[in-house]
Amino acid sequence: MRDSGRIAAAIEILTQFEERRLPVTDIIAAWGRLNRFAGSGDRAWISGLVLDTLRTRRSIAWRMESEDARAAVLGTLRFTWDWSVEQIATAAAEEPHGPGQLTQAEKASLENGRPLEESPDAIGADVPDWIMPLLARISDNPVAEGQAFGARAPIDIRVNLLKADREKAAKALAHTAAGTTDLVENALRVPAPTPHAKAPALGALPAFGKGFVEVQDLGSQIAALAAGNIAGAQVLDLCAGAGGKTLALGALAGNTGQIFAWDADGRRLKPIFDRLRRAGARNVQVRSPLDGATLDDLADKMDVVFVDAPCSGSGTWRRKPDTKWRLSEAQLQRRMAEQDAVLGEAARYVKPGGRLVYVTCSLFAEENEDRLSAFLHDHPDFSLADPVGQMAATGLLAEGAGERLSTLRGESMGLRLTPHRTGTDGFFVAALNRR
Repeated sequence: MRDSGRIAAAIEILTQFEERRLPVTDIIAAWGRLNRFAGSGDRAWISGLVLDTLRTRRSIAWRMESEDARAAVLGTLRFTWDWSVEQIATAAAEEPHGPGQLTQAEKASLENGRPLEESPDAIGADVPDWIMPLLARISDNPVAEGQAFGARAPIDIRVNLLKADREKAAKALAHTAAGTTDLVENALRVPAPTPHAKAPALGALPAFGKGFVEVQDLGSQIAALAAGNIAGAQVLDLCAGAGGKTLALGALAGNTGQIFAWDADGRRLKPIFDRLRRAGARNVQVRSPLDGATLDDLADKMDVVFVDAPCSGSGTWRRKPDTKWRLSEAQLQRRMAEQDAVLGEAARYVKPGGRLVYVTCSLFAEENEDRLSAFLHDHPDFSLADPVGQMAATGLLAEGAGERLSTLRGESMGLRLTPHRTGTDGFFVAALNRR
């Protein structure tokens, strides 16, 4: 496909998203099925343009002085992809596949976009208006917090210490430009791809197939370390899902003790079995409600209960920018009720003297500190603890990382990670001890 057709396709997909508010990956996939002539490179290019547009949808609309999908895509080419006005004009006007010649108003906006410095905070932060007070509650610089979600995310890798060390994994991934991080010792990072490059297909690499590495955001890796030194421990991963953190916990325990993986929606556990085999994790017992399994026998027996709670997913907006525009206040309220329920359930399994780790991939205090406060009110036998101390006990924090992370703790001792603060996805991590 020529660039003219790719741009027209991006406009079509974005228009459908704004009309239907379905997951944008579904819309992109449906477009691909209907347009078989588009190769994998075309689809990656179009998808990248759509996602980049959604990352900065409001600020681009401000600069273009237009809310329509065409203006948003053209503005992204200019202000995010750094195309010249002439390059955009040529591609747009190319027949028969281009979206049509630029108007004088479009040319003017592309040449001299309205300054973002004059925009309202919610536009500068690229979030819906109702989100802005939520960001202001968790940051003295909410605009910067929002803007940090406008960039593409890097690809983070957890080296599976059951099968490899960082040097061995880095050698196997040398051609991907993977480098070390300043937060976690057994983490590697592949820089975010540029708009014109495809991300490396890590899942097809021998190092992945052999179980040397797993793709896992650095923030998620840090959250898993809050379980602490769990060698020989009894651990329940209560919301295991596809098993990303279960694998990290299994490796953290060094294949000792016992990790129980559970999810109330047993269908979400389907990928975990192959992942466990590939990783060489032998200390994980998967329990699924689809098999009629329960957790009743684990009550009051777990050294650690790890809760990766259902949440708004606001911390993943770099990777899933469409969810920023699909999230509603009603959905947030439902997630908060689910978080209260899962915390109450988790408390049943923590033994006296044990620990509960609460994690969300959400920025919002409403899903984090407020939920902890409500939980502690109803569970006086629990008290807040320091998650960073538990992370340090694993020996896997990079030099100086403990001190850096400690400065990010709030009054609840909870640790909030964000793209702006730590260069990771957004996560909240808290620890509670049971007396």
